[in-house]
Amino acid sequence: MSTASNISGTEKRAIASLASLYALRMLGLFMVLPVMAVAGADFEGATPELLGLAIGAYGLSQALLQIPAGALSDYFGRKPIIVVGLLIFALGSFIAANADTIYGIILGRFLQGCGAIASAVMALVSDLTREEHRMKAMASIGASIGLSFSVALVLGPVLVNLGGLQLIFIITGILSLSGIALMLYLVPTPARKKHRDGSAVISEVFKQLGNGQLWPLNIGIFILHALMVAMFVAIPQQLIAAGLTLSQHAWMYLPVLLIAFVLMVPFVIIAEKKRQMKAIVIAALAIMIIALVLMSQASGVWAWAIALGVFFWAFNIMEATLPSWLSKVAPAGAKGSAMGVYSTLQFLGAFAGGLMGGWLNNHYGIEGLFLILAAAVFAWAVL
Repeated sequence: MSTASNISGTEKRAIASLASLYALRMLGLFMVLPVMAVAGADFEGATPELLGLAIGAYGLSQALLQIPAGALSDYFGRKPIIVVGLLIFALGSFIAANADTIYGIILGRFLQGCGAIASAVMALVSDLTREEHRMKAMASIGASIGLSFSVALVLGPVLVNLGGLQLIFIITGILSLSGIALMLYLVPTPARKKHRDGSAVISEVFKQLGNGQLWPLNIGIFILHALMVAMFVAIPQQLIAAGLTLSQHAWMYLPVLLIAFVLMVPFVIIAEKKRQMKAIVIAALAIMIIALVLMSQASGVWAWAIALGVFFWAFNIMEATLPSWLSKVAPAGAKGSAMGVYSTLQFLGAFAGGLMGGWLNNHYGIEGLFLILAAAVFAWAVL
């Protein structure tokens, strides 16, 4: 094997540091997910709908700014845009930490989303890695997101028990500021260059919006993140009703997530190695529908543990396979733009899920919420 084909020390440092940066930021966004619906109910003005909005508000600002921030990083450099984004994210965290009303929480969450650095980080990965190692780098970023999500579901209930939502937001702000130090001192500085497959090009974005081959995947990631956020508007109260205190929720999520991860791995290997991407995605959709129906009828701790395990099994498969599928079907030279559209729909889904989850739970109850979500997944499977 030639030296040129080996991953260099600089590439390893770039991948490790950027994956860590991404994980720190996503950890801060996700930690409120399993606790906001319960801990946020004590804030002045809180309603089920506004609590849902507080969970998903970051998705709106992320969706609006994701592509523009990536484009700005082409002109001003990746690092300055990422540092500014982390500062805005920290500001939103500290505003939420000092909020007395649910509206202050919503404002803080919206500002967190304004620190939209995902596209700039992905572009920086492309700048710092050679093409033959880029998929490894993207896979490492994806793994860091999955890990941060799992850690957040476990850590959120523990932290809220120690110091409420305020402690979560303070830690989130500190993590964001530490991310700035990581960016400035550990991430290598690339030469000024652009990769059309690494960042979105505005003119190309409009072309990809008309690419019908990509829309089933774009709609899919919208639905996936909408239902993930919508679920957590209702799940914490249901676990409490089943006999678990909020601080005990972590011990429900931990084994469930570990088992779901182990079950996911062989499916992802089959999808990639055996070129069975579509079949595996359809199978995951069927598993997810079963999980949502189980949730609509769950009442005890074991019933919820099984339903959540089945759901996260399917969710992990989808999170791992959909971006890979997109990268395979997006036109050469337009992958960055296609991913920009995909990421925008992903964050819009989180925002819609927050709004929809609170409203559906308030008007149709737990059974109606999960059956409607199951119907949405079924419609996507047909598409």
